[in-house]
Amino acid sequence: MKKYAMTIGGRSVNASDHFEVLNPANGEVVGLAPKTTAADVDRAVAAARAAFPAWSAKPSAERAAACNAMADALKANAEELAQLLTREQGKPLSGLGSRFELGGAEGWTRYTASIDLPVEVIQHDDNAWIEVHHKPVGVVGSITPWNWPLMIAIWHVVPAIRAGNCVVLKPSPYTPLSTLRMGEILAAVLPPGVLNIVSDGPEAGPAMTSHPGIGKISFTGSTATGRKVMSSAAETLKRLTLELGGNDAGIVLPGCDPAKIAEGLFWGAFINNGQTCAALKRLYVHDSLYDATCEALVAFAKTVPVGDGLDEKNLLGPIQNRMQFDKVSGMVDAARAAGARILTGGVAPNGPGFFYPITLIADATEGMDIVDREQFGPALPIIRYSNVEDAIARANASENGLGGSIWSSDPKQARALASRLESGTAWINKHGDIRPDVPFGGVKASGIGVEFARQGLEENTVIQVIHQ
Repeated sequence: MKKYAMTIGGRSVNASDHFEVLNPANGEVVGLAPKTTAADVDRAVAAARAAFPAWSAKPSAERAAACNAMADALKANAEELAQLLTREQGKPLSGLGSRFELGGAEGWTRYTASIDLPVEVIQHDDNAWIEVHHKPVGVVGSITPWNWPLMIAIWHVVPAIRAGNCVVLKPSPYTPLSTLRMGEILAAVLPPGVLNIVSDGPEAGPAMTSHPGIGKISFTGSTATGRKVMSSAAETLKRLTLELGGNDAGIVLPGCDPAKIAEGLFWGAFINNGQTCAALKRLYVHDSLYDATCEALVAFAKTVPVGDGLDEKNLLGPIQNRMQFDKVSGMVDAARAAGARILTGGVAPNGPGFFYPITLIADATEGMDIVDREQFGPALPIIRYSNVEDAIARANASENGLGGSIWSSDPKQARALASRLESGTAWINKHGDIRPDVPFGGVKASGIGVEFARQGLEENTVIQVIHQ
């Protein structure tokens, strides 16, 4: 069984202890991940701090070239990483799966390489010379989740490095292997210490969030864990970018054609088996087309093959871990007991792996966990409404505010209603569409700060004003 290593200061570093990483499709051991200690985190931070003066002093063009070299390395090793990602995460190789994730990681890296933060001149005349400079923070700590482990690592790491920071990256204990391998590949094209990759362990996360040598934490994960990260970082007044949980609502307005929007609704909800922060989690449908929309979604769901991600024909795989599997199945069972109708799915098959069927739930209402809480899995509650104003109010009645969507045949009405959603992004006739050139982040309990585009790059800097 292969033992994976950390990368610290440009070198492969072994751990004294390891833990097993399992394939969620069959329970087999994929590999052994290093169990990171607080001392390992100290060594990684020290390596990053040692590399920072030289790296931050490099011209912007050299850092951009390094980011493009990272993109080249991702492209050259994409199939190896995709295969490993599927084995430990469960998502399929095909469709919107592992190869899609690696392609996105490469694309985000190349786009980020193209962004710059030039000096902003506020005044330059005989009376004053005032400039605004964007300077790197120092060492950025990145803590990533298990749903899109490689793509989200890129979202954290590449803007930090592009801005002149050095990085310590810690992946989820559920999916560390592909990140450790990707980090090894990327660190090889960077100066030693610019990118350091540790693994998980009881001490690792708290050691990073409280470490005085780390100036910023980028974290993607649940709101509950985000609160803990924020609390731990408070003592050292770290800067934070937090992309946290979502319970995104979509509202289907009268006049839509259910047959035309069913595919968009489905993939908005079930991309990555519903294990996406900005997936469609609650669907509000007007009385006039409620039954037709339910029927169209059920019909489309029957066309989507589910199974082991290594089988090229499958488009959805298992839920990634037992904890999440139990959460989703428990929510569906509770909704059924409370009077909801299970249109399709709702019962896990016998056999190995954390497979749960595509599940569509009609007659769901507020007060059910499947509506009020983020399910993060392949189950979608479909909620009936009669009044559009009521639907907007119900959609906004959540502590979360990551994304939302309006589905309408009237573009003017859709834009007006989209602007009233309490969400960082409001989509029209689609859901979950993100791009590297468009800022992305949440409001309310869905996070602090933004990622992507110029605004996301700025999050990895501090401002210094030169005033003469």
